[in-house]
Amino acid sequence: MESRVLTGGATAIRGGLPLLRKPAAVMKFTTAATCGSNRDFPAGAVTAKPVGPLIAGPNLIWGRQLRPAILLEASPKRESIKPCSAAASSSAGSSDSSGEAKIGFFNKATLTTGFFFFMWYFLNVIFNILNKKIYNYFPYPYFVSVIHLAVGVVYCLVSWAVGLPKRAPIDSTQLKLLTPVAFCHALGHVTSNVSFAAVAVSFTHTIKALEPFFNAAASQFILGQQIPLALWLSLAPVVLGVSMASLTELSFNWLGFTSAMISNISFTYRSIYSKKAMTDMDSTNVYAYISIIALIFCLPPAIFIEGPKLLQYGFNDAIAKVGLTKFITDLFWVGMFYHLYNQVATNTLERVAPLTHAVGNVLKRVFVIGFSIVIFGNKISTQTGIGTCIAIAGVAIYSFIKAKMEEEKRQKKAA
Repeated sequence: MESRVLTGGATAIRGGLPLLRKPAAVMKFTTAATCGSNRDFPAGAVTAKPVGPLIAGPNLIWGRQLRPAILLEASPKRESIKPCSAAASSSAGSSDSSGEAKIGFFNKATLTTGFFFFMWYFLNVIFNILNKKIYNYFPYPYFVSVIHLAVGVVYCLVSWAVGLPKRAPIDSTQLKLLTPVAFCHALGHVTSNVSFAAVAVSFTHTIKALEPFFNAAASQFILGQQIPLALWLSLAPVVLGVSMASLTELSFNWLGFTSAMISNISFTYRSIYSKKAMTDMDSTNVYAYISIIALIFCLPPAIFIEGPKLLQYGFNDAIAKVGLTKFITDLFWVGMFYHLYNQVATNTLERVAPLTHAVGNVLKRVFVIGFSIVIFGNKISTQTGIGTCIAIAGVAIYSFIKAKMEEEKRQKKAA
């Protein structure tokens, strides 16, 4: 921009335009570059566009925008004039309203969310692989479940001690609300581990693909919520696919199958009780309290069911196979990965829309099943592979339909 110093009480502008006279009151400064923003200046300062009958013309000199030098000298601070949003959005390499530079689609928010998804999948896959390797030489799922929760509880206590995050206080009312959630969490967690120890990881996750079916059934028959026909129809491929996979699964046994089904039911009731246990705590504190209470529920069955075997030969056999150091290290890290992947999953799903949430859950299960087959070399029949694909596709369709329904409800409430 070009400016010319205006001297005297009034200055004539080329072309015979009216004179800009010294106003007696405050005048407004407006230019096209500020997108209509107004600033107040003391009387006597000459402006490019005074408020009053003089509307057009004085803001241009020889076709160029006017920013008089006298204003630059009178202003206590020089501020850069930001282009309006319309101009900014049309120019390449422009800045958004918060001043963050965008590089096409890959802006800061997108990259951060993508990193959360990557860490969620990575931690989950590592947990499942390490968990199954432990069961290959230490087949005691009740005790391993206790270790998962115990390591997570220690992690939470240390985090509270250093104030990251700050511990939220809990009263008797909140404790009563969280206890049923923690019980269902404990039961679902233990039965999942019993299934992991008994059958292939891929088969357990295929059975757990039925969880949306149990959620829909509980919503309609327990909570009284009407489930649309389209949602029920989308679950048909899930049931069909799981049935096909189960009939020809080479590692099938009733203990693994039944345990995975109980896990589905337990996590369904956990979702129901979670809706009734909404508190003012953040998700990190809620998950910490649930882990502590769930650990208390998991201790008795681990002691009474597996305690005598562990003391008699369980620990000795594991140490003889891999050594004391590796045994303790494996138990510690499987507990850390279990807690971290659950925590990162919670933080990830809080950042995204319902539809992205649905896609993330489906892709996570695909990743786990695929990696477990590659790492452990599990042989699956053609029918099992087809059934697994059908089940996963059904879960994806169900998740998309449900996510769109939730989004429509939000829009109606907002309207």
